[in-house]
Amino acid sequence: MADLIRYSSFKRTDETAAKANQLREELVKASYPAPDLDTTERLLGTDGGAVCEKPGNALKKALHRVQQLSTGAPGPGNRPVIADTRAVQAERIVLTVYCPDKVDDFDEAVEDLKTDDTVRRRP
Repeated sequence: MADLIRYSSFKRTDETAAKANQLREELVKASYPAPDLDTTERLLGTDGGAVCEKPGNALKKALHRVQQLSTGAPGPGNRPVIADTRAVQAERIVLTVYCPDKVDDFDEAVEDLKTDDTVRRRP
């Protein structure tokens, strides 16, 4: 049996900082909490990382097929929940900053998703 270990390094640059700041500004403008810049730089780098790989497909699979967004009940009681509209909007904002060329594909992939205000907001 062979094991595979993959290490990925992160290099902070002016570009990672600029994109993290731009994302922070866009999220705050849209009334989201300001994300930590260091974490944003590490997670998204300069190209958006995993968020930009196949954004619409990943979200759609998570919402429709993966059990992470379900009632958690076994058997017939297990059914998907309605995704929060703002979660979808937040991903779209990330895409506009890190991979704007994928926004149209994302919009098309999520256009038939049922969303609503399902997450309680802090006052």
